[in-house]
Amino acid sequence: MAAPGKIDALSQFELHPVFGALGRSLDFSQSTLMMAVVAILTLALLGLGMRPRAMVPGRLQAAAEMLYEFTYNMCVETIGPEGKRFFPFVFTLFLFILFGNLLGVFPYFFTFTSHIAVTLALTVAVVLMTTVVGLYIHKLHFFSYFVPQGVPKALLPLLVPIEVLSYLSRLISLSVRLFANMMAGHVMLEVFGAFVIMLGGAGLLGLAPAGLALGVNTILIGFELLVAVLQAYVFAILTCIYLHDAVHLH
Repeated sequence: MAAPGKIDALSQFELHPVFGALGRSLDFSQSTLMMAVVAILTLALLGLGMRPRAMVPGRLQAAAEMLYEFTYNMCVETIGPEGKRFFPFVFTLFLFILFGNLLGVFPYFFTFTSHIAVTLALTVAVVLMTTVVGLYIHKLHFFSYFVPQGVPKALLPLLVPIEVLSYLSRLISLSVRLFANMMAGHVMLEVFGAFVIMLGGAGLLGLAPAGLALGVNTILIGFELLVAVLQAYVFAILTCIYLHDAVHLH
């Protein structure tokens, strides 16, 4: 807890068990709850949205079709025709991150993508998927991916470890990018929201600065919604790029 008059912008990321004793025994936190909510909303959007199958789609069907077509085109255009096989994996990742990011912007919701443990787990799944795909398609020839073409053999002992480290660095870059962007945005919202309350309680002299802080916070909310969508797209498109490299070895 923060002391009176101080801003504790990081307390919003603390995990607490929900559902009382049952939540404590199952280690069921608000992060786990939000993941379940996102999964239910995703299934509801696709199930209820596509149920009418109308020639002139309603709003829900149009939203489901737009997300489906957008992700499908991204897979095929980035990976190639082979991208059709990986579409369910990328589509699931994209919607899970997208809805998790968006819901976390609203009050009383928790952004599970602001925890490095969650984003790292998603990244590990992506890296394992791409590695297994590369080994399945190319067998041992997959390891030629770490050998730069046209390089003198004398430099290979130096360059091959660098290529391997670069490949493994995806675990850090992909997970930290999503985690850091979502965490930083929510910290800024918390800080400026606290400014509004503190300045508003300072009397007439604080009203103008409080109004300015409120205006900044409103802009930050719109920016955070944009970042939420953009980061989900970046995670999905990088997954497609990694799968392209695994399929085509370049």
